[in-house]
Amino acid sequence: MRKILIVDDEEKIREVLVSYLEKEGYATLEAANGTEALKLFNEEAPDLVILDLMLPDVSGEAVCQRIRGQSPVPILMLTAKISEGSRIEGFALGADDYVIKPFSPREVVARLKAILRRSHQDLLASRISYRDGELMIDTDRKEVFIRGEAVSLTPAEFKLLLILARHPDRSFSREELIEKAFGMSYMGDDRIIDQHVKNLRQKIEPNPKKPQYIMTVYGFGYRFASKG
Repeated sequence: MRKILIVDDEEKIREVLVSYLEKEGYATLEAANGTEALKLFNEEAPDLVILDLMLPDVSGEAVCQRIRGQSPVPILMLTAKISEGSRIEGFALGADDYVIKPFSPREVVARLKAILRRSHQDLLASRISYRDGELMIDTDRKEVFIRGEAVSLTPAEFKLLLILARHPDRSFSREELIEKAFGMSYMGDDRIIDQHVKNLRQKIEPNPKKPQYIMTVYGFGYRFASKG
């Protein structure tokens, strides 16, 4: 169940939003000020924040900036400020959308759903998964997981794996891989790729001697096998 943090000092507004959101199947958290909002955010890790700009202690802009500094969680701002400058400032701080007060609760829910859809699509786009999730590459966080367990790769190993995995079943020469992974200025032995592949296989292959992901193209280079 998706958790929505509602931050507004007006209790009636919180009550209305809680009612509409819970009818739609969302779990809700409430904060009446910025300090409480930041505390709940850190403790509960909500999936989206509905944030009023006019708060009694910390400004909504400051809360938005604090949240955005540590998380990409979507933020839907509520505001009575209707000037273009105010909206631009909010977007610059990291808001995903705006709703102007007074508002329709149905509009808030509709905008919230649209933001969550976009957020989910962005998340999927940042993840590469193979063999029903056995191998998962998070391109934003630069993390790799095998059967749910994190694998520690060097920056060069991660870059090499990403190049291959983004182009499944395409054969790359050693020269191509060096150019893409290390740049055209690299002057070393192209067999360095072989050592990186050996290290990668030790870390991600169930049986490095019988690889199922990084396949050797004899006399040429390597390719990533998308299927068994």
